[in-house]
Amino acid sequence: MAKAWHLLNRPQGLPTMDDFALRELPEAPLARDQLRVRNHWLSVDPYMRGRMNDAKSYTASFQLGQPMTGGAIGEVIESHMDGFAPGDLILHMGGWRDGGVIGLDMSPFKLPADSLAGGMPPQTFLHNMGLTGGTAWIGLLRVAAAKAGDTVFVSAAAGAVGSAVVQIAKAREMIVIGSAGGAEKCAWISELGADAVVDYKAGPVLDGLAAALDSLGKPGIDIYFDNVGGEHLDAAFACANDFARFAICGMIDVYNDGHPQQMHHLIRTIPARIRMEGFIYTDQFFDCMEEFYADMGGLIASGAVTMRETVHHGLEAAPDAFLGLFAGANIGKMLVRL
Repeated sequence: MAKAWHLLNRPQGLPTMDDFALRELPEAPLARDQLRVRNHWLSVDPYMRGRMNDAKSYTASFQLGQPMTGGAIGEVIESHMDGFAPGDLILHMGGWRDGGVIGLDMSPFKLPADSLAGGMPPQTFLHNMGLTGGTAWIGLLRVAAAKAGDTVFVSAAAGAVGSAVVQIAKAREMIVIGSAGGAEKCAWISELGADAVVDYKAGPVLDGLAAALDSLGKPGIDIYFDNVGGEHLDAAFACANDFARFAICGMIDVYNDGHPQQMHHLIRTIPARIRMEGFIYTDQFFDCMEEFYADMGGLIASGAVTMRETVHHGLEAAPDAFLGLFAGANIGKMLVRL
């Protein structure tokens, strides 16, 4: 019998294990337009924290006492859905569980046979060929309209989205400054090709960003890709060139504490004519899906874009993997392997 994680409480601050329960899912025969799947990989992502609140947002809240959902790679065991057959590997939103019955509401997508035949690991569609890679590609190239020669500052550059931004920007001949916490993460960002790295654990972000710009002989940044908010966003305001573009993807610094962000340099938005735009990748993804898959697939095949995976094992480990995102426990993409 399949099992799934259920949300028991609306967390106050950082979630704890008391907010989750692992329960069996009821068995049921397949109806039309349903699949029975066995999951192999689960994704945990920072945006899921917002779904634990009872608040209006761009995606529906998790319901108390109900199974949670998220990105997953699974194998079709039984199909009553046109276009899917047993043995197919699919990307779908029936995560936080080891399998069970899913329908069209879980957005099943059959992984391209040519990608799998070419040796691309299936879980790539949970990161560089999926949500995080698509977020990086759309935010950098569509929202921020970044171009060759731009100086790009990326926060959380050792995370799944940030590391993809670094590599896409370098492939497009941009100057890249990445920020991360600690020597190991900073070293990896340098290996990815970043021109300079800011270790936010070593001192104030603004001091580190100013020093990086000075070392590169650059007066400021043209693009800021924000995954963090807080001190990083404020430093970006302070160091922005005229007509800088900020793509606001996430603000993980404040997902759990709920405190107002303190901005000392926000006033520079006016004299520098900074354009700042928050975005959700699904707003644009389906309009540019074919272009994204072709471009990102080529970058991965060429070795220009790679990914490190931080893997937890077993369905029981899913909450720990999720909570690790907020402690900086991942380098690259955080995954759960079943």
